[in-house]
Amino acid sequence: MIAFAAAFGLVFVVELPDKTLVATLILTTRYRAWPVFLGVSAAFALQVVIAAAFGGVLTLLPDRVVAAVVAALFGIGAALLLREGFSNQDEDGLDEAGPSVPVSFWRAALTSFGVLFAAEWGDASQIATAALSARYAEPVWVGLGAWVALVSVAGIAVLVGSKIAERIKPHLIQRVAGLVFAGFALLAAYQAIFG
Repeated sequence: MIAFAAAFGLVFVVELPDKTLVATLILTTRYRAWPVFLGVSAAFALQVVIAAAFGGVLTLLPDRVVAAVVAALFGIGAALLLREGFSNQDEDGLDEAGPSVPVSFWRAALTSFGVLFAAEWGDASQIATAALSARYAEPVWVGLGAWVALVSVAGIAVLVGSKIAERIKPHLIQRVAGLVFAGFALLAAYQAIFG
C-alpha cells in the first residue's frame, strides 16, 4: 500500500501543472466529456503499464545498480520539471480552444487517446512510475497508484475545464515537484554509493 500511496501522491502533484492536463482541458472544450475521459484514461493505462514493467525489470538487477538507475530517472525528471517550471514560455503545442465539434464518441475517444499517449512519452509521471516501480519492487501497486492519479487529474480537467488553469500556477507546482524529484534523486544516489 505504501507503493500505491507514494505513486499516487507523486504522480498527482506532477501531473497537475503538466501539458497532459492542458491537453485534456483543450480536448474537453472540443469534444464531449465522456469520450475524452475514456480516451485519456486508456492512454494513461497503457503508458503506466509500460513504465511499471520497465521499473519492474530493474528489480532483477543488484540493489546498487537499481539505486543508480532510480537516481538517474529521478534526476532526469527533476531536470525536466525544473526546466519547464522556470521557463517563461508556454510550449504546450496545442492551439487555443475552439468551439465544440460534433464528432462520434469513438472518434473523440481515439483522438484523445492518441494525443495523450503521445504526450506522455518521456513525461515526468512516466519516469516517476518507472523509478518508483524499481524502488519499491511493486510494479502492480505503483502502476495502479500512478494510473489512479492520472485518471484523477484527467477527471479534474474534464469536470472543471478551463477554470483550473486560471487558479493553479503551473510553474510553481512544477518547481516544487522538480525539487521533490531532485530530493529523491539525491536519496537514491546516496543509496547507490553508500548503500
